[in-house]
Amino acid sequence: MKKPYSSLSLTAALLFSVTAYATNVSVVGLFSDKAIVTINGSKQKLIRAGEKTPEGVRLISADSNQAVLEIDGKQQTLSLGQGVSTGGVQDSDGKASATLTADAQGHFLTTGSINGNPTRFLVDTGASAISMSGAEAKRLGISYLNGERGFSSTANGVSRVYRVSLNTVKVGDISINGVEGIVHESAMPFVLLGMSFLNRVNMKREGDSMVLTKRF
Repeated sequence: MKKPYSSLSLTAALLFSVTAYATNVSVVGLFSDKAIVTINGSKQKLIRAGEKTPEGVRLISADSNQAVLEIDGKQQTLSLGQGVSTGGVQDSDGKASATLTADAQGHFLTTGSINGNPTRFLVDTGASAISMSGAEAKRLGISYLNGERGFSSTANGVSRVYRVSLNTVKVGDISINGVEGIVHESAMPFVLLGMSFLNRVNMKREGDSMVLTKRF
């Protein structure tokens, strides 16, 4: 499997050609009780604790490590460089879709969920399945030790892995059931969004954007 990238930066998803718009927020600067954010692709803006933007994004608190924001009525905690997309969207044909924007290194990262629990994904077409560390699997409540055991050769050597079935994987408004996952005993900085998910969506790359549209 492809070696996970070390970059932990995360950019917000930007959604085009939709019938119901999501709110996309990315944190680009952090200070005591202040944060610099971009909202729905807008210019950077500084907001202070207690302040609410015209888009309805309110900063609850912030320090040099993270910002706590209220977005569309939900509380979100984001670190520097992280982003989140809230609210369901569909493309112009009524199909669930999500658009990801590449970070400075050209990596497509986004927030999503596995079995209803939030996690961070890195799009990796070189991974045959959604792949994660044992620590992340435990955090997500996945009983991976009951899965099919095997071994995988990676850039860090041979690692024991466990093949599991993930009940639900969600990215943006795309929700797919019964997705194959692989849990590694070795550490990984985030979850690889591999082909067991990507094979069930259409992928369209346009410059720094990648549009995912659910197929079935």
